[in-house]
Amino acid sequence: MLLLLYTLTFFNHFHTKAEKTLCQMMGDPKYPLLSKDGEATIGGIFAMHSKETLPSFEFTQKPQPLLCSSVNLPDFRLAQIMIFAIEEINRSEMLLPNVSIGYQIYDTCSSRMSSMSATMGLMNGPEFAAGDTCNGQSSIHAIIGETESSATVILSRTTGPFKIPVISHTASCECLSNRKDHPSFFRIISSDYHQSRALAYIVKHLGWSWVGAVNSDNDYGNYGMAIFLNTAQKEGILVDTIKKGNTKVIVAFVSFIEMGLLIDQLNILNITGLQIIGVEGWITSTSMITPKSFQVMGGSLGFALRKINLEGFSNYVVKAFWDTAFPCSQIKGNPSQYTINCSRYQDLLALKNYNEDVPEQKYSSHVYKAVYAVAHSLHSLLKCKEQEGCEKGLTIKPQQVVDALKKVNFTVKFGDRVWFDRTGAAVAQYEVVNWQQDSDGSLQFKSVGYYDASLPPEQRFVLNTENIIWARGQLEKPSSVCSESCLPGTRKAAQKGRPVCCYDCIPCAEGEISNETDSNNCKQCPGEYWSNAEKNKCVLKAEEFLSFTEVMGIVLVFFSLFGAGLTVLVAILFYRMRDTPIVKANNSELSFLLLFSLTLCFLCSLTFIGQPNEWSCMLRHTAFGITFVLCISCVLGKTIVVLMEFKATLPGSNVMKWFGPAQQRLSVLAFTLIQVLICVLWLTISPPFPYKNMNYFKEKIILECSLGSTVSFWAVLGYIGLLAVLCFILAFLARTLPDNFNEAKFITFSMLIFCAVWITFIPAYISSPGKFTVAVEIFAILASSFGFTILHICT
Repeated sequence: MLLLLYTLTFFNHFHTKAEKTLCQMMGDPKYPLLSKDGEATIGGIFAMHSKETLPSFEFTQKPQPLLCSSVNLPDFRLAQIMIFAIEEINRSEMLLPNVSIGYQIYDTCSSRMSSMSATMGLMNGPEFAAGDTCNGQSSIHAIIGETESSATVILSRTTGPFKIPVISHTASCECLSNRKDHPSFFRIISSDYHQSRALAYIVKHLGWSWVGAVNSDNDYGNYGMAIFLNTAQKEGILVDTIKKGNTKVIVAFVSFIEMGLLIDQLNILNITGLQIIGVEGWITSTSMITPKSFQVMGGSLGFALRKINLEGFSNYVVKAFWDTAFPCSQIKGNPSQYTINCSRYQDLLALKNYNEDVPEQKYSSHVYKAVYAVAHSLHSLLKCKEQEGCEKGLTIKPQQVVDALKKVNFTVKFGDRVWFDRTGAAVAQYEVVNWQQDSDGSLQFKSVGYYDASLPPEQRFVLNTENIIWARGQLEKPSSVCSESCLPGTRKAAQKGRPVCCYDCIPCAEGEISNETDSNNCKQCPGEYWSNAEKNKCVLKAEEFLSFTEVMGIVLVFFSLFGAGLTVLVAILFYRMRDTPIVKANNSELSFLLLFSLTLCFLCSLTFIGQPNEWSCMLRHTAFGITFVLCISCVLGKTIVVLMEFKATLPGSNVMKWFGPAQQRLSVLAFTLIQVLICVLWLTISPPFPYKNMNYFKEKIILECSLGSTVSFWAVLGYIGLLAVLCFILAFLARTLPDNFNEAKFITFSMLIFCAVWITFIPAYISSPGKFTVAVEIFAILASSFGFTILHICT
């Protein structure tokens, strides 16, 4: 082994002097297990045995060759399919006519040491003739192998400096896609980049965000799992290790042998009910399905390669292979010589009449296509023509084969198209299969979808979940989440110190909604909207105003109408008694005008009740202002009349002629016109208008009348207050008049009530929310009006 490495090192560092260097094999040559001479030669490296026995290394004698045992049937079939394809090409008149292809197939015994030895054997050739010069060229035009990704990495790195093309049938590690490290590597299988991403898509498609993972501790498992984890993280999936056991979905990115060990351990520990998601390396291996393993693996999902049964191969492995391609099929010559040369073939001969496993060989078509890819490359390089054959004497270098392989594009006899992408891999095409048990108890792999990377992104992945039977024979998809989905009306809140898929569901705040499942945030409702009880929809806010139908509105309407009715009743009584001395002495004109204004005061309070509109807003404050000024003007007139009448009783006084009925009416009109003028200016400059107040309450809208001009509103109230204060002062001055002028005392009392009501009204009006603001204003109007009515009745 070391001597062969020395030869490689020699070629690598001194290739410039290769033409002048004599080559000599140092040590025992490494011979292929199966071989045939040809004008072009294809090498093959397969693990046809699974166990290697090391010789004694006591350094007292030359070590004996490594001994291989325990036939690895799948890889032996791959070696047979390689020979089958080469023989088929040699018989073809269309592909490489008149050119024979030979082969050298080495057995690695599933050992890295033997694998490296086989690689050196292919590159150097089994032996050198005496005096041969080292020309730096290998007699092998391409190598097909190996089966495992880690071994293929070693093979590709070793042959890479010599530009020898390596075509693998099963090495799917994404690490081999690096053309800088593996410039001459090709593979018939697609990279695990696609399978790993497809695994993440299937988990995402099924709504699982909390899954366990287990992978082989090699290039195949580590690279594949790394891509899966990266894609899963982007898709919002959290992956936990299988050890923790708190998830019901396990993604198993492991090889066939390691999956068998895992199943054994799950059976020993009696762990059932796991939903296993697998890869093409083991998901369709019939040898793995047993009644015992099905208890653990039943319902498994995974990606599988399409199995293709090659026409004629099943019969070939029974007869033709043993007759034409297998050495030592029959004992010939000296028995001792047979023992020396054919002892390593004894265990393979036991398979001579066995072919039941052939239909289950899923990678056989890959080797078949790899051989044909090399043949098509050689065909293009040799400039072969259908009738004339190939030009002889052309020397083909491995680098030329590499360049030709990049351009191959053909279709094999069973319909598959063969070509390589820029990374040297085939297009990714997988079936999604499900482990199911039929009604008769038989176990099968049922196709339930596919993944095809050649299709547009939105069409690549299809999964028919209705055809899946899940773990434990369940028809309903299992749930695998750390936290259940947050329903609409709630939002996700991450749990401190836990993964991102572990969260609490927090109800949205008032005025916020979430109308999606698993919402990260709640959305604020627009201004006039509020959240419903479930917090999943924005609805129009409730509108609040003092209505005629509610209790408070009914009470205020009652007192308003009662006051108006009482005032009208007093007016009727006064009218019926208008000729009596009492009514005549009470200044009947001002009394009737006062009663009229009081009626309007009571009725104007009704304009404050009901839904505000443009006309009611303009009417309520202006009508209130004008009617109250009219009312107070009448009271002020009566107060002045009382004072004048008292002055008129004094000797020599003639003041009543200055404040007779005409002057009284004129004064009331003048005082009222001032208020009318203020109201007209208010309505002209900035009138009141309906307004939706959303400041007091977040959950409802207060329908109210905006004042428009606040200055005008306070001017109206200020003018009323001015007249009221003036009337109060005059009445207060007249309180000391003789008893026959006691009307001034009642006016003073009524004005005291009026002032107290309106002074109290101001802070209550400012601080009352919503419809209570209107109620306070109505209360003030009614209280004042009743005060004046009682005054008039008493006087």
